[in-house]
Amino acid sequence: MDKKLRILIQKCVEKDREGQRELYALLSPVLYGICLKYMKNKVEADDVFQDAFITLFQKIDQYKYKGSFEGWAKRIFVNEALEVLRKKQRRLHVAIEDVDLNSSIEDGANEPSTITLSQNELLKHIQQLPDNYRMVFNLFVFEGYDHKIIADKLQMAVGTSKSLLSRAKAMLRSKINEELNKKVS
Repeated sequence: MDKKLRILIQKCVEKDREGQRELYALLSPVLYGICLKYMKNKVEADDVFQDAFITLFQKIDQYKYKGSFEGWAKRIFVNEALEVLRKKQRRLHVAIEDVDLNSSIEDGANEPSTITLSQNELLKHIQQLPDNYRMVFNLFVFEGYDHKIIADKLQMAVGTSKSLLSRAKAMLRSKINEELNKKVS
């Protein structure tokens, strides 16, 4: 860890406003991207972003200077997003366990397209996924968690995690193919 970051962290531990402002400016682009990946729209992402930064500043004294500080901060933001999505699901009485595990989704053996999507176009499609699909997809693809860890984090069966990932990929594939077909037409 470089000396400047260590000093910024120490300033934040001491509740120094200027240090907090500097750390915020340094980490905002990466951490806001995480919020956008997990939440359905910019408004929800903004709320999670603000709440997660508050949590980060409240818990910064718990960082032990072991491992990447950015990785430590990312975990706070991912956990905040997941908690918001869990609460939202409880309010809507959506039960992840209700997913039909008996139906399967063909992955399709189509040749990959030579047309590409921008990062913003892909993000837009990810944000359109249902909450439970988006959570599992992001944890697996972007955070690199395996299905056992995802299942533990989201309090579901490993099979449910695998099914949700499969369905998320199929839904993304369908949305992307639609968009590619529009571009070709």
